[in-house]
Amino acid sequence: MANLREITSEDDWKALLDDSSEKPVVLLKHSTTCPISANAWNEFNHTLEELEAKGVETAYVKVIESRPVSLKIADELGVTHQSPQAILIKNKQATWNTSHWDITHDALLKEVQ
Repeated sequence: MANLREITSEDDWKALLDDSSEKPVVLLKHSTTCPISANAWNEFNHTLEELEAKGVETAYVKVIESRPVSLKIADELGVTHQSPQAILIKNKQATWNTSHWDITHDALLKEVQ
């Protein structure tokens, strides 16, 4: 079972960002009320074990329930906030992101090759 972290605070975010210096991180910004986000959530979860096998850390933030940290993530990474949104973070920088229907199993795996 993959180790999926929920980011709910600025401290969680800082720790995850620091971890990206050691290994890549894929972060999903997820809305619990959006059907498009539900699809992205399924694609993300379907990919977790394969990402972990490639040495990638995985995490998510609920954009409604944890709005301040979700907005801080967008601001600090210089990535326009979207939901759902997948972001690949390496060395404390966003190196790739995509949103909505483009969040797929294949897209996520392609970016971490």
